[in-house]
Amino acid sequence: MSDNRVWTLRAYPEGLDFPSAIFLDRQAMPVPAEGQVTIAADWLSLDAGTRMWMTPRTDSYQPPIPLGSAVPGQVLGRVLESRAPGFAPGDLVRAFGQWADVSCVDPLTSGLTKLDATVTDPRLHLGPLGMNGWTALVGIEEMARTQPGETVLVSAAAGATGMLAAQIARVLGARVIGIAGGPTKCAFLIDELGLDAAIDHRDPDVEAAIARAAPDGINVYFENVGGPLLDAVLSNMAHYGRIAICGLMANYAQAQPGPQRFDQILARRLQVTGFFSPDFAHRGPELTARLRGWTDAGKLVTPFDETAGLENVLSAYARLFTGANIGKVVVRVS
Repeated sequence: MSDNRVWTLRAYPEGLDFPSAIFLDRQAMPVPAEGQVTIAADWLSLDAGTRMWMTPRTDSYQPPIPLGSAVPGQVLGRVLESRAPGFAPGDLVRAFGQWADVSCVDPLTSGLTKLDATVTDPRLHLGPLGMNGWTALVGIEEMARTQPGETVLVSAAAGATGMLAAQIARVLGARVIGIAGGPTKCAFLIDELGLDAAIDHRDPDVEAAIARAAPDGINVYFENVGGPLLDAVLSNMAHYGRIAICGLMANYAQAQPGPQRFDQILARRLQVTGFFSPDFAHRGPELTARLRGWTDAGKLVTPFDETAGLENVLSAYARLFTGANIGKVVVRVS
């Protein structure tokens, strides 16, 4: 490999027009400095939350990506060269690197982690055994404090984090309703994941559909979307319900206005908690151990929406926002 293909952010995208803002460049192959590691990517994890980084907004949990920089993202692959203790060429690792053939990372700041190579499908380290799984578990169990017998509603339930949150809620003994887009996804939630009910967010009256599915109210809402959907849920929450917010896919590019039904938070005595995976990344081994047990037992199912070729990253990334995917979106680099 004589040079390194790298996706570079040259402008902040308008809407879903990623090809006008992000370009595939060729650069010299990176050489690790003392304390650094280079990783040859096998897969890239594509995650909707990175869309917020592709804006000039400074009020997010992550600073905006500087224009002219490589687009960051999670990488799964093998160590090429290591000048950092604890990592050797050939190690299977995961880190926050770049959308590139080869990423050069600092182990501490990138979260570089040596992975269990005995996992049958390495991609699981980017889904249930990685940040999607951690977010789902912490959100359902700790932020929302889900109890057996409660009714849990999950938005974007056919996406990587949502489907894990829904399945974990079932493992914990809850009645689970998923929201997704279209009859195919709704059928998947019931037939493949075993959810108790599914609601199509394209229904002309989602608020009424939620009321029919949960006549006694929603105890826990795992929020991935925001926007008008949140309003439809607020009026259906049970008293003393909990809302755990880990995503706002309705519009990451701009600040979202507050919900019109904000008064229901007071009227129904709701607790609303926002959280991000960096808050508990240090607990990765502990969380992964629990998720591995459920995964191996067949209690957590994650299909992969895989696109081949680094050159096709932008079309794969757009699938997150058009609703084309079911499950975890990844790109097979090599």
